[in-house]
Amino acid sequence: MAFASTSRRVLSGSSSILRSQFSPVRSNSTITSPKLFVSGACLSRLTTDEKLKEAFSPFGQLLEAKIMTDRASRRSKGFGFVTYTTIEEAEKAREGMNAKFLDGWVIFVDPAKPREPRLPTQPEPESSETGFRANKTIGWCG
Repeated sequence: MAFASTSRRVLSGSSSILRSQFSPVRSNSTITSPKLFVSGACLSRLTTDEKLKEAFSPFGQLLEAKIMTDRASRRSKGFGFVTYTTIEEAEKAREGMNAKFLDGWVIFVDPAKPREPRLPTQPEPESSETGFRANKTIGWCG
């Protein structure tokens, strides 16, 4: 009986669970750049750059629509970026596409943030007098 009443609330839209997941809570930050970050639980593996461009093009002139892919497998990483010519177009796209379905998945559209700087890589170990260097994962190599 409790399951039936919960299901009825969710289907009728009066459930706070449904509202909290898809409400415009994520749209409270201001846009300062025409670049948007498109994510979700995971963008569909079927979503391509072309499909992303097609979905976001009604909101203005797109400069770029890019799904980020893994270098080795070339599969989607589950997020992408859309860049418009103006901030106003980006704001319209954010309002129009946030918490909407794309290829069967709910997507969220947020302002893109600058990429965080990566930590510097470790310097290559120097060779010893014998010409060998230590490789901590394998052992000695020449």
